[in-house]
Amino acid sequence: MAVENLVIIGSGPAGYTAGIYAGRANLSPICIEGYQSGGLLMLTSDVENFPGFPEGMMGPDLMAKFRKQAEKFGTRFISKNATRVDFSSFPLKVYIEDEEIQTKAVIISTGAATKWIGLESESRLLGKGVSSCATCDGAFFKGAKLVIVGGGDSAMEEATFLTRFASQVTVVHRKDHLRASKIMQERAFKNPKISFIWDTEVLEILGQDGVTGAKLKNLKTGAISEIPCEGFFVAIGHEPNTTFLKGQLELDPKGYVILPKRPTTATSRPGVFAAGDVQDTIYRQAITAAALGCQAAIDVERYLETLH
Repeated sequence: MAVENLVIIGSGPAGYTAGIYAGRANLSPICIEGYQSGGLLMLTSDVENFPGFPEGMMGPDLMAKFRKQAEKFGTRFISKNATRVDFSSFPLKVYIEDEEIQTKAVIISTGAATKWIGLESESRLLGKGVSSCATCDGAFFKGAKLVIVGGGDSAMEEATFLTRFASQVTVVHRKDHLRASKIMQERAFKNPKISFIWDTEVLEILGQDGVTGAKLKNLKTGAISEIPCEGFFVAIGHEPNTTFLKGQLELDPKGYVILPKRPTTATSRPGVFAAGDVQDTIYRQAITAAALGCQAAIDVERYLETLH
């Protein structure tokens, strides 16, 4: 069995950028892009903040350009999911169901999935007023009334960020207190544009072709109410796509890949690197994921030189 130079597990900005750089370095990488290729940008309508595209671009179109560029430089693609890995010995092994691929190096770029509430109206209106990224989509809501669901640091950070554009931001939370850090709570409480609805869950997001409001239920009284809004943001967390890595790499308590040798992208296992949202709990932007994909490919190139 031929041993590959590099297998990239996952696509999106990190995986595709790693493919571009590794391809240009003549590593002839394989990218296992998954059944749902392209990452979270495949769920994003307008991307206005990616450098080089001042007119903006649809998320899927941007990812198609990334993929085409990686393919141009010799990246080979497998549109299936990696099901397990074995990093206990060299060469490293990556499995797609029963198929085994042996490789000298691996880049993990499987990303993180948004935790959604799970409403039909939420998925139907995604990209039409429903979002999970304030920094990506906040600018589309100038002067609007917005609802954001969540009670942690990211929810308070996003609510505060949204007040730069929105006329009013209403935080809806299932409990009567926030789990966010004190400093984030104080910042939100002091902001005159942010209000709170406690002990409440969202039953439905209202609207047909765009968000017009939200239907709420008070968990203590059972009272049903509606609140008008033009945008609905979900900030209840992310989950890294790392289930298949357990026992193979060092992960943090939430499942994110740990990079113990920062600023490099090296993981706890020699020859295994990670890029993008799979190791990023802070920024989660297409541009930062792409940057890490570039770094990971360069790290792999240098690592492979040490094997000769």
